Amino acid sequence: MPEARRRNHRSARQAGTRFERDIADHLARWVDDRIDRRVKTGANDRGDIGGVRLSPALANGRVVIECKNTTRLALGTWAAETAAERGNDDAVAGLTVHKRHGVSDPGAQWVTCTVNDLVALLTGHRPEDPA
Repeated sequence: MPEARRRNHRSARQAGTRFERDIADHLARWVDDRIDRRVKTGANDRGDIGGVRLSPALANGRVVIECKNTTRLALGTWAAETAAERGNDDAVAGLTVHKRHGVSDPGAQWVTCTVNDLVALLTGHRPEDPA
């Protein structure tokens, strides 16, 4: 029986890049062909996927998507990172898309957000924003 492959930093980065590309391509196919994977920008990161917007009927605000392909859940850390990126991009909502292990279909991966992000997605406005 072959020994399980261990993930190193390089293989983890490659898996993350592939996951980001799969999610971006899936969203571009089903939502808007302007959606694409973003280039990394360091300290002022604006999320992994760009071009995601609310329906024009909902203020046409931007949405930040942060992708995670890891076996360990770190929802609090991811939520803080996504919130910072949402602010960097002046977006109305931020979502974390994380890998559902054993499932390759990009449309069947997990999405996590705060309730305020859900409200923003449904209404086009964040609860803490002035009406």
